[in-house]
Amino acid sequence: MDIFYSFNDVAFWSMIPAISFDSAEREKTATFARVGSTLGGQLVGVVVMPLVLFFSLNSNSGNGDGRGWFGFAATVAIIAAVTSIGVGIFTHEKKNELRNNTESTSFGKVLGVLVKNDQLMAIALTYVLYTTGIQIMNSFQLYYFTYIMGKAPTYTIYALINGLIGVITVSLFPGLAKKFSRRRVFFYSILVMLIGLVLFALAGHSLPMVILGGAIFMLPQPLIFLVVLMIITDSVEYGQLKLGHRDEGLTLSVRPLLDKFGGAVAGGVVGMTATAAGMISGATADQITAHGTSIFKLIMFAVPAILILLGTFVFSRKVKLDEKMHAQIVDELEKTWHQHLEGDDSALSETATAETAASLSFAAPVDGKLLPLNSVSAPAFANGSMGEGIAIKPTDGQIFAPVAGTIVADFPSTRHALGIRTDNGIPFLIHVGVDTVEMQGTGFVSYVENGQHVEAGDKLMEFWSPAIKEAGHDDTVMIAFTKSDDTPNYELKFVKNEGLVDHGDEIIQIENK
Repeated sequence: MDIFYSFNDVAFWSMIPAISFDSAEREKTATFARVGSTLGGQLVGVVVMPLVLFFSLNSNSGNGDGRGWFGFAATVAIIAAVTSIGVGIFTHEKKNELRNNTESTSFGKVLGVLVKNDQLMAIALTYVLYTTGIQIMNSFQLYYFTYIMGKAPTYTIYALINGLIGVITVSLFPGLAKKFSRRRVFFYSILVMLIGLVLFALAGHSLPMVILGGAIFMLPQPLIFLVVLMIITDSVEYGQLKLGHRDEGLTLSVRPLLDKFGGAVAGGVVGMTATAAGMISGATADQITAHGTSIFKLIMFAVPAILILLGTFVFSRKVKLDEKMHAQIVDELEKTWHQHLEGDDSALSETATAETAASLSFAAPVDGKLLPLNSVSAPAFANGSMGEGIAIKPTDGQIFAPVAGTIVADFPSTRHALGIRTDNGIPFLIHVGVDTVEMQGTGFVSYVENGQHVEAGDKLMEFWSPAIKEAGHDDTVMIAFTKSDDTPNYELKFVKNEGLVDHGDEIIQIENK
């Protein structure tokens, strides 16, 4: 039954790059991707017995024969190969400096990130216990229909119902994430899952009870997956704050690695249990002894329950990274953003370095009304701790590059701010709204990535002011310039500091000393 999870994994992770931008967008995009993933995974369950019986020479009491199972495996393999090739041919990535890094991801590097990032380690341990448990249980289900109930063809009905339930559950995740914390969604989902496991274990040969128990067991699985995925992606910023660098690629490699590990363990457990219970090729339900049935049920239900409970225990004791904590981490990264600049200052070209002797024109990044920076309601900007600058009360939701430079901080978890370093080495921050970090990316769209070079006038991002105001926040755009020992010596001359401006209008002259 491992093929169920391989197919499911390919379907979902072909779309995973879009999930890594920000928490709210991760939730939405992961939800859409998981709908397709759930459909793909359950579709295999729906067609497995019809395909097996179609290719079989001998129905063998509805179990099919070796030729039928080979035909099923070959069909799935061909579909997987064709779709994978299609993804490879028709998927095109945007080229920029960020993608020039060809460093490979090794198991040792993934392990190193786990050891250093305690929250990633905690959620990884939670998930490996959980996913191993559910993969054991899920992988046993067809065996249950075949060798316990003796009704293998009815598995199609069961898989179809579970597929529909999975799609509905995934679709509910964004709404549940708004009303309940991820921790509550996780714990309530585990409770529902265990109730379903118990009902399934007590169902015996009753098809309605088996379907009910299996449906309840299946119901919260997509929710738990998405909760874990959100915490893993949020642990990127936790690691960045703790370690001083982002390990996004390595961090996002952890989840599929754990699923593969759980699938391998589940495959071994299922194989050994099926052999011990006498569920071998050619056997029928009538040939399974009471002892074999007892062994099978013990492993099918007790082992997953124990693993799921152990995972829940680890989650309750060790996983502390919730939405509030993540917002605080991003806020702290924002305050010290210039200390986490990506890129090498020494990489500035000779031409750019020579430009430090000249003045630089800095344009308004957004349409609106100019305001003194000390008048905004964000204390860190108003008191000057974020640096000297200016504010704009926006009349439009589009942010454009005020000067040529490189994106050095893109706050991918919230997308509410951008750190840019001009071509002559002067860093500044464009921050949209006050306390908008709490929105977790809702209402923000970014068009640039860390390490990308932009020209003056390039569109950088968009935001939706009604969403910001509905969340109870001020939408004022703040621009702050940072000075440190690593930056050129410069002075700001305000060409215009009040009145209405359009993006592209000169508002500041940056004069290098």
